[in-house]
Amino acid sequence: MPGSSGSRTGSRTGSAAKPVRWAADAVAVMREGARVRLDYSAQSLWRVDRMIEEIRREGAPYAAVEGALRGFGAYGGEVVVRWAGGEWVESGGGYWVRTWDGRFWDPLEEARRCFVGEGSLRLLCRDAMSSG
Repeated sequence: MPGSSGSRTGSRTGSAAKPVRWAADAVAVMREGARVRLDYSAQSLWRVDRMIEEIRREGAPYAAVEGALRGFGAYGGEVVVRWAGGEWVESGGGYWVRTWDGRFWDPLEEARRCFVGEGSLRLLCRDAMSSG
């Protein structure tokens, strides 16, 4: 989790704009390749979790899908940013989402956890949108 001394950058500027681009790329790939529309809604994360699960079931090696997982994680983070009043924060070479209540979330890691059957971007978003 980033410390208070980490670089704080808005969600649309500077190096923290990278996850926004990764998310947009994931949306484009899903639309063009899989014919799945992602609309940045919390409900769309059901589809993303299912896509990651399908990739896992196909037995794809992590190295082959690392970029796609990064895009899915960034998409999940962008959903949180848009719906839970968050912002992207870069710290220590990583990207986090900080929600309005000061909590930090790591959607990129959550996508990796989802790939090994231990995570869910949908549940991360639900938790981020809940108060507390």
